[in-house]
Amino acid sequence: MTRQVVSHPELAQLVEATGFSPAVRAGDFLFLTGATGGDADGTMPPDIATQVQNALGKALHIIDAAGGNADNIVEITSYHIGLKYHFDQVDHIMRDMLGLPLPAWTAVEVADLRRDGALIELRIVAHLPPAKPARK
Repeated sequence: MTRQVVSHPELAQLVEATGFSPAVRAGDFLFLTGATGGDADGTMPPDIATQVQNALGKALHIIDAAGGNADNIVEITSYHIGLKYHFDQVDHIMRDMLGLPLPAWTAVEVADLRRDGALIELRIVAHLPPAKPARK
């Protein structure tokens, strides 16, 4: 099985400059790199609601670029700073953006995240329709 890097056009320069893989498709599965909730300009919003919306929005753009949508998400692992203080907000946003039933979801409290000010990071796995073979 070969792995195929999947990105969104807005990330093309970052991928080119760093070798970063926003997601990797292996067969019918898409494994997304963890996403924090920074704004498009790189600033980190101070509130959990905006961070969750941003992080999930980034993931959905990448899934869309791979030919899928929110219904294809099968697993989410969320890493939180202050989980017990904001879980209800996160749960509400996940339900609003993804619909019910939610994918399998594990929420983990962590001591810190790589990005300063980040309160959450999402790691997502999606199961996509079979890739269409390239035309010759």
